[in-house]
Amino acid sequence: MAEPKIKELVLDVLKPHTPSLPVFAAFLAELPGVENVEVSLVEKNERTESLVVVLQGCDIIYDSLKEHMGKHGAVIHSVDKVLVETE
Repeated sequence: MAEPKIKELVLDVLKPHTPSLPVFAAFLAELPGVENVEVSLVEKNERTESLVVVLQGCDIIYDSLKEHMGKHGAVIHSVDKVLVETE
């Protein structure tokens, strides 16, 4: 049996105002295994933005994703959906 792979994640993310949403989405798309990124602004306050981030791909590595987001000061508040498949 093949090893399970994460194909989709829906995340509640908090990040500073910079980078902009298009730049942040493109930054996330740089990760190996990520094929599609959707970022939606939920709330904006004085210093931060609350986002819903949807990632789809062939093999998303969660720990690498967390580390990558941290380079822009973003943190994952919760994982709201996960799709895992075996091949």
